[in-house]
Amino acid sequence: MGKPPMKRGGKGKADGRRMKKKVSVLNTEKVEYVDWKDVNLLRRFVSDRAKIRSRRVTGNDVQQQRAVAMAIKNAREMALIPYANRVTTQRGARRGDRDRDDRRGERNEAPAEFEGAEETTAEGVETTEAVTTETVETVEVVETAEVSE
Repeated sequence: MGKPPMKRGGKGKADGRRMKKKVSVLNTEKVEYVDWKDVNLLRRFVSDRAKIRSRRVTGNDVQQQRAVAMAIKNAREMALIPYANRVTTQRGARRGDRDRDDRRGERNEAPAEFEGAEETTAEGVETTEAVTTETVETVEVVETAEVSE
């Protein structure tokens, strides 16, 4: 006849391995009411990118997860918890980036005409122009008047 249906990847119950059920933080700490003002408790149910963690990860039952989600949403509305955290990672310079930076450095150098090089005008008279930069510091003086009695 036909081939039996292929088994798709994933965790099935036929694996023979039994996973231990997660225990909820709310059960271990005997929390009866999830308050939206309790930020320390709510942060346990939020990932580092500020996403609400699933029941499978937290071990909450349906009612607890619904209460936690609503409390997190209220806390976000009141600006106690962020909607999203920006996570930045530092990467090392890749091989091609160093070559590009070297080429950019050559291009970023000032052209010879701005460095005080000689320039020939249309009449054939040579003139020299030097570019100078001056730094000007502004100092604000505040005078105070003393009142004598």
